[in-house]
Amino acid sequence: MTTFVLEFDSPVGPMRAYATGCALRAVLFEGADPARNGVSGDVVADCGLPVLRATARQLCEYFEGRRRTFDLPLDPVGTPFQQLAWRALRAIPYGETRSYADQARAIGRPSAVRAVGAANGRNPLSIVVPCHRVIGKDGRLTGFGGGLDRKQRLLDLEFGVTRSSEA
Repeated sequence: MTTFVLEFDSPVGPMRAYATGCALRAVLFEGADPARNGVSGDVVADCGLPVLRATARQLCEYFEGRRRTFDLPLDPVGTPFQQLAWRALRAIPYGETRSYADQARAIGRPSAVRAVGAANGRNPLSIVVPCHRVIGKDGRLTGFGGGLDRKQRLLDLEFGVTRSSEA
């Protein structure tokens, strides 16, 4: 299978979007391992794939404050539990946060808080599937594959409130 990649700059650093055919497979920050995020097969530079162009455009609109939701065909690779957790992430509104416990309850698995955290850590669709909106139950920032600084910047972009990442 061939996977196409489009590299672009963003206010939170260089990013790469990966697609197979007409669906988005991953949106990753610089340094993230594509193979760990469901990207397999031959990876070739984008040749004008509409889904990759739409991804770059919609992310640009997001960073400019003109987009709150994404309208992209998604094809992330994950277990059924991960897929369930990622669907719950997409239901968190722009400018709002939830705790991992909130997310676990939302998927009907209230005791699976750690498993939800692990699933979020494997989310291959950074920003588009907004795992940055999940914080600790005490309101502090916790794990984020792109780093807590990026998580803080994304939350600041969405609602301008600075949250402490200190213990």
